Amino acid sequence: MNFLPNRFRLHHLCVLLAAAISSMSAWAVEPFKLKDIRVEGLQRIESGTVFASLPFRVGDMYNDESGAAAIRALFALGLFKDVRLDAQGDVLVVIVEERPSISEVEWVGLKEFDKDVLQKALKEVGISEGRPFDKALADKAEQELKRQYITRSLYGAEVVTTVTPVDRNRVKLTFTVSEGGPSKIKEIRITGNQNFSEGTLKDQFNLDVGGWLSWYTKSDRYSRTKLNADLEALRSYYLSRGFLEFRIDSTQVAISPDKQDISVAINVTEGERFVVSGVKLEGNYLGKEDEFKALVKIGLGQPYNAETVAETNKAFTDYFGKFGFAFARVDARPEIDRLTNRVTFVLIAEPSRRAYVRRINVAGNNRTRDEVVRREFRQLESAWYDGDKIKLSRDRVDRLGFFTEVNIETQEVPATTDQVDLTVNVIEKPTGSVSLGAGFSSTEKVALSFGIRQENAFGSGNYLATEVNTSKYNRTIVISTTDPYFTPEGISRTIDIFHRTTRPYLGDLNAYSLVNSGAGMRFGVPFSEIDTVYFGANLEQTSIRPGNNLPNAYVEYMQQFGYTSNSLPFTIGWARDGRDSALVPTRGILQRFNSDLSASGDARYVRTNYQIQQYTPLTKKYTLALNADLGWGQGLSNRPYPLFKNYFVGGLGSVRGFQQSTLGPSDSTNSLYLGGPKKIVLNAELMAPFPGAGNDRTLRLFAFTDVGRAFGENEKINLNELRSSIGVGLSWISPMGPLRFSYALPMKRQVADKIQRLQFQIGTSF
Repeated sequence: MNFLPNRFRLHHLCVLLAAAISSMSAWAVEPFKLKDIRVEGLQRIESGTVFASLPFRVGDMYNDESGAAAIRALFALGLFKDVRLDAQGDVLVVIVEERPSISEVEWVGLKEFDKDVLQKALKEVGISEGRPFDKALADKAEQELKRQYITRSLYGAEVVTTVTPVDRNRVKLTFTVSEGGPSKIKEIRITGNQNFSEGTLKDQFNLDVGGWLSWYTKSDRYSRTKLNADLEALRSYYLSRGFLEFRIDSTQVAISPDKQDISVAINVTEGERFVVSGVKLEGNYLGKEDEFKALVKIGLGQPYNAETVAETNKAFTDYFGKFGFAFARVDARPEIDRLTNRVTFVLIAEPSRRAYVRRINVAGNNRTRDEVVRREFRQLESAWYDGDKIKLSRDRVDRLGFFTEVNIETQEVPATTDQVDLTVNVIEKPTGSVSLGAGFSSTEKVALSFGIRQENAFGSGNYLATEVNTSKYNRTIVISTTDPYFTPEGISRTIDIFHRTTRPYLGDLNAYSLVNSGAGMRFGVPFSEIDTVYFGANLEQTSIRPGNNLPNAYVEYMQQFGYTSNSLPFTIGWARDGRDSALVPTRGILQRFNSDLSASGDARYVRTNYQIQQYTPLTKKYTLALNADLGWGQGLSNRPYPLFKNYFVGGLGSVRGFQQSTLGPSDSTNSLYLGGPKKIVLNAELMAPFPGAGNDRTLRLFAFTDVGRAFGENEKINLNELRSSIGVGLSWISPMGPLRFSYALPMKRQVADKIQRLQFQIGTSF
């Protein structure tokens, strides 16, 4: 009874199989000559885009192979969701279904990142308004956004992508973000330490469990990159104190279920402390063993120090590089005696082969022109490799102040044995800055100065600045521009245009005013790699405008030389900057000398100023800074020194704790401060990290002492007349520049001195 149904089912199956075979044979077409090609299904995309991608044209022979190639080519455009080919006689119909385009990209709940920055990043991966929508790219963007949140310690962040269809085959893409709170380090444990306390070791870390300043330092936010840096700091701490066999056994990072708390556990093995018993040289030292021995920085009889070993290794390779051996290798092999805990280092040198530089490339400069970097190089292309010149070139590029990092990579040229390419990798920083300064007093209340400066205008390396002083006592407008390579030899040219109006700082505001206008030009001639001498001249006009209470000294000067004085002072100067940083210096010396000589015109004088700053690192955290600023002026041709060229001392940038420009001679009748042609200013600062800020160098405390005063032309310099003060302050490298608060107590003062204890400034160190 089941025979007939089974027989029927078998027959039905055979019919279906025959139909399938028939359809497959129908898919295969006989090759034919294309008479025409039509495209159907296009909405936004031009038909020319389709025709340009097809591997055949009208008049070509069409077959299954070319059809498959056409489908692959059209899918590769990323514009179509579906592609079909239909042969109708000798006419080929291309039927496409377009992908929907993105009408809008919207962000919901975004706080941690700037929306414009994310939109730019998405555009680079193919997600932006007007682009075809690709689900795979949207998923990739979602994962990348989650990864970015993790880098900021927001482990609980969730991102949901919503695709909403709109009209005309378009979709709206919405990224909904639930950022949550940052994951913070709750605990850091170090185990296995015996010679140093856990607290001492934790002091080497930038990561910590947080403090009252964590909102600023973000030191309690976990980052794998920061942890790796801290582990290296820990390793360096041990290796610089004799523990040759120190190792980090394990590092465990645990996160709480709510993804808010993170615990870090580090297990170490200290090993024994070793003392260096000797240093041996082996290998090829070019017959200059004595010269290389002088470069050894490893101290005999001292605990092993990995830093001195690395310094010796680098000094050796650098010295080989001086003779053109770019591929020199120096291996420091320790010979360990564990019975006595002593180690002998064998320095094995292999100079390899001499090489010359084929090409110098510049990378990372998006705004700065290549020539700005290249003109600072002392290593030339097609010249023998010289390690000293390469280091000098790197330092010169770094001293431009346009880059946060400057590194030089040496790369072998393939298929050669004596050629290398140098790649200068730079990371640009914003070179425009805004400077502000202010002081609080009972008389002026608030005095402000404002300036805009662009050190790398239009990527040319030229300097352009505008300074405006808005104090009611001093009004200044200065426009300055510098071309550091006015000549190919490196002679710079600076042009200044200025207009200054000065009123007495204290007393009657309308007592008098001085108006100084002019322009100047000077040239800087490099006499060495670190020394520059300046020559120039100014054309100036100074007018005395009497008011309600003109000081007697100005009355006498006007009676003799008139209300207006013209002068043509010639300038000579010298500068040397050996600091390791312009913003946060820790070592090095800055020296500046400038002298003006006016031998003709109404005002005839000589005016000289010398300043020296020295920074000395006391420890890794503490820095001692010393500053001396000396000035001297003298009238010429039996003429008195012009009063409007006097130096002023007191206040911001000189002797803190006293009101601006009040330490010096004053008028006997109205007590207006006149300044003087001679000045002495001495400063000392001890800088330390701000409590709770860890090793952050952008936020520091400092204690200071200031000494100084201005002296009149006929007044002898009397050290007993100097004023002094002590105080404390706070420095912060803000987005607008170095910001410094200070509170000073005058130590040596007179009854008539004007006191100003609280002051702040933006822009300068002292």
